[in-house]
Amino acid sequence: MDTETQRADGDGGTRWLTEAEQCAWRTHLDVNRLLTYQLERDLQPFGLTNNDYEILVNLSEAENRRLRMTDLAAATLQSKSRLSHQITRMETAGLVVREHCESDRRGLFAVLTDQGMETMREVAPHHVASVRKHFIGLMAPEQLDGLRASLAPVAEHLRGSRGKA
Repeated sequence: MDTETQRADGDGGTRWLTEAEQCAWRTHLDVNRLLTYQLERDLQPFGLTNNDYEILVNLSEAENRRLRMTDLAAATLQSKSRLSHQITRMETAGLVVREHCESDRRGLFAVLTDQGMETMREVAPHHVASVRKHFIGLMAPEQLDGLRASLAPVAEHLRGSRGKA
């Protein structure tokens, strides 16, 4: 009997991670935490967080630089309540405004202001440089292709699982 089977049999059928699987998983966790931390640090001089930047990106790429709050919450994986607090803070900074939806009186749009768009134009080159320095530039093109190919099924699975137990 192999080690993995022994571990599973000894614990009511739990299929524990092999050493290689655990190493891959923990490396992923380390990279995720460390990269998120570094990118956040690199946005601090601009007074932005990763969440702020993600909202700015989503709005800058949306038609008329506007998204329904519910769609923005889904796109950024934030609760409506958390997003509302974040948008309030970004409104105070002049980056976004909220507008009522004409067709749905309860609906609200988050709209990127001209100042918010100018902030995007200023910050985006710095953010891209940070991503290159701390991620893209550390791998050869074929490694990036392999990484994308490896992670695409995981992303697809998780997108399909959203909101399901």
